[in-house]
Amino acid sequence: MVPDDRKYTQEHEWVQMDGDVGTIGVTEFAAGELGDVVFVELPDPGGEFSQGDTVGTIESVKAVADLYLPVSGEIVEINEAVVDSPELVNGAPMDDGWLVKVRLGDQKELDQLMDAAAYNDLLGG
Repeated sequence: MVPDDRKYTQEHEWVQMDGDVGTIGVTEFAAGELGDVVFVELPDPGGEFSQGDTVGTIESVKAVADLYLPVSGEIVEINEAVVDSPELVNGAPMDDGWLVKVRLGDQKELDQLMDAAAYNDLLGG
């Protein structure tokens, strides 16, 4: 199921807005494709990044994947629970397995992302 309360990227990240702060994670599809996640590397809070920048990596037993930022902005928080327990990415990628929170630099960037229906179409749904 693809929740309709967030926006999605072609690289299978999601962003859920709360005011000017977006919570970012990977989708259930991405978590499934990765397999068992064993390590997550995230940026330090305070860093400024542009849309599409690589801000971390997710390592699984099958592969290492880059985490791309779907929107520009400042990292205001990282999910320490995921750093300590990377398996959260597999168990709850759309909830407790979120990765970073970003204070958006440009709200218009959200318009470039897919809504749930478009993302579902990308998945072949």
